Amino acid sequence: MGEQIGGNTKGLKAAQLSALTRTFRRRVPAEQLVTIELCRHLCAISIEIGRQVGVLINRQGVIEQTFVGLPERIYLPEIGRHRGGRGKFRGLRHLHTVIGDAALASEDLADLTKLRLDGVLVVGASSNGTPGKMLLGCIEANAGAPSTAKKIGHKVFEYQSPSHADFDFASFIRERERDFGRALGTQTGSGDKNRAVLVGVYPDRKTSVWRLAEMQELAGTAGVSLVDTVVQIRRRDDHRFVVGSGKLEEVVLRALDTDAELLVFDANLSPAQARGVAAFTDLKVIDRTQLILDIFAQHASSHDGKLQVELAQLRYNLPRLTDMDAGLSRLTGGIGGRGPGETKLEINRRRARERISKLEREIERLSKRRGLRRQARQSSGMPIVSIVGYTNAGKSTLLNALTHSHVDVADQLFATLDPTTRRLRFPRDAEAIITDTVGFIRDLPSELLKAFRATMEELEGADLLLHIVDVSDPMREAKIETVRELLRDLFLAEIPELLVYNKCDLLERVEWAALCRRDDAFAVSATSRDGLPELIQEIYRRLPFRRAGELPDNTEVQGVAV
Repeated sequence: MGEQIGGNTKGLKAAQLSALTRTFRRRVPAEQLVTIELCRHLCAISIEIGRQVGVLINRQGVIEQTFVGLPERIYLPEIGRHRGGRGKFRGLRHLHTVIGDAALASEDLADLTKLRLDGVLVVGASSNGTPGKMLLGCIEANAGAPSTAKKIGHKVFEYQSPSHADFDFASFIRERERDFGRALGTQTGSGDKNRAVLVGVYPDRKTSVWRLAEMQELAGTAGVSLVDTVVQIRRRDDHRFVVGSGKLEEVVLRALDTDAELLVFDANLSPAQARGVAAFTDLKVIDRTQLILDIFAQHASSHDGKLQVELAQLRYNLPRLTDMDAGLSRLTGGIGGRGPGETKLEINRRRARERISKLEREIERLSKRRGLRRQARQSSGMPIVSIVGYTNAGKSTLLNALTHSHVDVADQLFATLDPTTRRLRFPRDAEAIITDTVGFIRDLPSELLKAFRATMEELEGADLLLHIVDVSDPMREAKIETVRELLRDLFLAEIPELLVYNKCDLLERVEWAALCRRDDAFAVSATSRDGLPELIQEIYRRLPFRRAGELPDNTEVQGVAV
């Protein structure tokens, strides 16, 4: 319990503050909404000091906090987390005075839904200090509301005076909370987990369309259920809250409306932004990098892949380790270690750096081992073909089609993390080695790029890059440029590239044929195998072992693991 005074307190006399403090000793019977005595007391003080006065009452009837606002409004003190649990109310009701006629302000209703209060009561204080009309606002779910509608609403009850609110409040609030939880559970579904609101900041509407679609794919792959989307068009992110404090308040209310517990930002948040948003919302906050890292962690199956994902996660989290444990005791003092010692934060950072160093050494050792295998393949004289492209363009499906292999494929982003190598056998005793690597994506986090650089080394010795593109994707041009930009960053842009438009069966022939002529590309369908003979001819023609003549039509190839 405590006392808080808002605004300028110079006009408040000591006796008035003392009278307000004595309110803590007053108790409301658990079955009552409020007592007329408490309302009279608060209204008298409110008229005397010319300000709104409020209290927070728990379900046992104990007044936990009292506070003073300004003449025109009142601010709630900090009361901890936004809600005690899913489908539950806070267990507190807010009672405050208004000088004159009682009216529920928009701030009252925002506090009601944002903090999941049991109720907000407003009592009008007349000029002689007696209570007048009283309003009670309560939360209720809009049962059966469509997915785009506001899920949480409110209902207002009006009483001519506090004495008219004569009902069993304890039973009333238990019943409303039970109905609220039941209605919310019906809307959300009992199996829904990781409910999230997606937040994106974009320079224009056109950009927002395909980026939001990609984020929705990422969220689905990670197992996140997006229940709402908030888009803001602005030139640059807010340095503290990404979307600005006003928009972030709207995001929080929409998260509460949909019972979401997670905010997903389509941006790579700085440590300061992540801390600022988390402190403002009191919800779990993740950014685009964390979402991708989570997908990688789920899909990593090999020892190499797991090490690289762990390294990326540690590199990402290290600058975000904050002094949240500043209140903990020093841990390494004592005999031989006098002085302040290390804080818990410093120990965590040191351990993270040590683990990063160990992982880097282990990955370097594995990289050298892969290098030896790569040298052995190169010394065999067989040319090497590497498949690259944007994630979910169909690279692994094409590898299976070319080599009759059975590499796991899935219609989701980053289904393949570990490099896969197969031997491609042409007729006339010609062979090549073909490799499939992790897919690329826009704004690939630097932590991932560094951690997976060892994997990307598989591309260095390639004689030809098969750049696979989903021809049915309306944003294919931007994705082609993203892949080429990443290849330049990896110093692989000098390797010859063969552009392959996959999924041509999803477009009309005249459309994909025009694109192939314009971009000097080959159209195929990895699932139906359309266009594969022509692609194989072109691969054979571009590789160093080219012989006189061409392969016959409908050439079949075989693949074996290397």
